[in-house]
Amino acid sequence: MAKPKGADIKPNLDNDAQAPLLTTPSFAYQLKGKKGWSRVLKAGGYSLDGFRAAYRTEAAFRQLFWLNLILVVAVIALPFALTIKMILVFASFVSLIVELINTGLEASVDHTSTAQHPLAKIAKDVGSAAQFLVLLLLFCLWMMALSSLSLL
Repeated sequence: MAKPKGADIKPNLDNDAQAPLLTTPSFAYQLKGKKGWSRVLKAGGYSLDGFRAAYRTEAAFRQLFWLNLILVVAVIALPFALTIKMILVFASFVSLIVELINTGLEASVDHTSTAQHPLAKIAKDVGSAAQFLVLLLLFCLWMMALSSLSLL
């Protein structure tokens, strides 16, 4: 079986930075766009792949996506001050970002091993706790914003 290109690369140390440098590009590096618009387009494609994967495989992401879409539409429709609108939209994006990170963390843990392990449980529970805190933040911000309209 042939080795992948770049598999036999040995690191050397740069005297100034004392960090390993590769003498030839690695296989992973060769897959990436080297620079310019090619790299930007490939990165955008990878991001879209990530959104699709999260939406297809994670019910929690789908639920948060639709919840936050409704909340953003409500932000547009309700007569909040611009700063309140910005904060609410920001919090919605943070909620989706944390869920994407949590999904990636869970996928990485599951890829490593599907066996039950205390450290895997901690990793998954901590990701879940982060999402809970963001949702609590989103709820509190919405309650404060609605109270500014005297709707509560």
